[in-house]
Amino acid sequence: MANFYSDNKDLKFHLEHPLMNKIVELKEKGFIDKDKYDYAPVNHEDALDNYDKTLEIIGDICANIISPNAESVDHEGPQVINGHVKYARGTQENHDALKKAGLYGMSLPREYGGLNFAMVPYVMAAEIVSRADAGFGNIWGLQDCAETIHEFASEEIKDEYLPRVSKGETCSMDLTEPDAGSDLQSVMLKATWDEQQNTWLLNGVKRFITNGDADIKLVLARSEEGTKDARGLSYFVYDRKHDKVKVRRIENKLGIKGSPTCELVFTNAPAKLVGDRRLGLIKYVMSLMNGARLGVGAQSVGICEAAYREALKYANERVQFGKTIINFPAVYEILTLMKAKLHATRSLLYETSRYVDLYKAYGFLSEDRKLTPEERQAEKSAQKTADFFTPLLKLFSSEYANELAYDSIQIHGGSGFMKDYPIERIYRDARITTIYEGTSQLQVVAAIRGITTGFALNKIREYETLSYRPEHEYIKNQLVEMTNAYAGAVEKVTSTANTEYIDFQARKLVEMAGHIILTYLLLIDAQRNNEYALSTDVFLKYAASENSLRYSYIMNFDVKDLGLFKSVLTETVS
Repeated sequence: MANFYSDNKDLKFHLEHPLMNKIVELKEKGFIDKDKYDYAPVNHEDALDNYDKTLEIIGDICANIISPNAESVDHEGPQVINGHVKYARGTQENHDALKKAGLYGMSLPREYGGLNFAMVPYVMAAEIVSRADAGFGNIWGLQDCAETIHEFASEEIKDEYLPRVSKGETCSMDLTEPDAGSDLQSVMLKATWDEQQNTWLLNGVKRFITNGDADIKLVLARSEEGTKDARGLSYFVYDRKHDKVKVRRIENKLGIKGSPTCELVFTNAPAKLVGDRRLGLIKYVMSLMNGARLGVGAQSVGICEAAYREALKYANERVQFGKTIINFPAVYEILTLMKAKLHATRSLLYETSRYVDLYKAYGFLSEDRKLTPEERQAEKSAQKTADFFTPLLKLFSSEYANELAYDSIQIHGGSGFMKDYPIERIYRDARITTIYEGTSQLQVVAAIRGITTGFALNKIREYETLSYRPEHEYIKNQLVEMTNAYAGAVEKVTSTANTEYIDFQARKLVEMAGHIILTYLLLIDAQRNNEYALSTDVFLKYAASENSLRYSYIMNFDVKDLGLFKSVLTETVS
């Protein structure tokens, strides 16, 4: 039988990264659960074996249930019946299969019925699910909401909701509204305290809510009367059993059609406060969004994998002018770069996941005992890196998902434009990834501070100090040249001290840093497995070319040139 985990050796390569031993040790807190739960690991090898076997089960379900259902789900879609969502038949089958296998709550502690897995295998599962069906990847991935409950909610709320997530109840994060999309501080859904019922009541409308009729909902609402900014917002958990939230409609979307995107009406919906008042957006949503962006990174890499495989398969089957089209340079050039981009973003995905694992594990460890100065420093370093890498991952992985889907259709030619091939659906599914959970433009806003403060450059210089095989020295030397050019571009832009000009050039600087970091991560992977050297070389050529264009643009563009762009927009069209 097909298996979407075992047929991809890259996954096991990243699962066996040397840092995983440290991550497992921290996550398992010295394997203290081994005498309490019969399924808890007794050592590192046992834990990694658990990860491997669980991913094998997920890979089987994805290959033999979720992927075969993807086309029918895309055509059928969900429905609204009496104010609630009914999943497409295939979506329900997917959910039931994962639920029956006990795969929900992978990262939750065992005391709540979870598997206590590190983020790396959980993110890996999200990639595999998204390769099978990106739309269902959203429903699977929204169990991230449980992480927020685990980190910030009261013990009472954790005890009530987390075991339910582990049993397969679905989640949603209800943030956006008709007048509050990216600008979440404009959220106006009202939360009022009702003395008689001794509960908070939510009233208002939410829009573009993924899996909006979920069992457990995390809702951003305005709890402080008279406020209009982020300081008046709090975070709440709502239980579907109260039946006080109705689905007004399901959006008719371009892609990910199996994932119901809902407009919701809250009418005196009872809810419980998560954490402290007034910190809903400032603290809790920001944490949840980082997790969601990691999830979109996994989803995007899954889409990249699906698009590449469809292109490779078609190129090996399609015969033109007496030979398969994979033998034409115009085609194998595209395929080779697709594979290099896939490898590069996957390396960034799991590097980011490892840093998230480290800082979260240290955070939970600090609840049990005081961290040593070395541990505190390790936690701080991991979090700073994760905070910079997360928007970088979201930016590159989502853009590459769209590029690979586009290239895959191009290789299919006219056939790819037809609904006879899966790539047509994959192409439509990919488009949303650069938009939701923060557009590509907002990821640049999130990442640019790492550029202007010098964090990105320092990280790159760290990679320079590592030892590489002699045969790879030419790659490192070219990366050093690219880094010097990047540093010069940053100096030119930031020395102006002109905020508008820095914002204008921000994406080019972020992408220059990203290209260098992605190449270094591939090069580091090639030290463990020389098979990645080919992708490193290919991606280096691409990255050097792309950075050269950005460097030239920045060096030939001055602050005064901003007026040129503004004048174009103010011209009257006759």
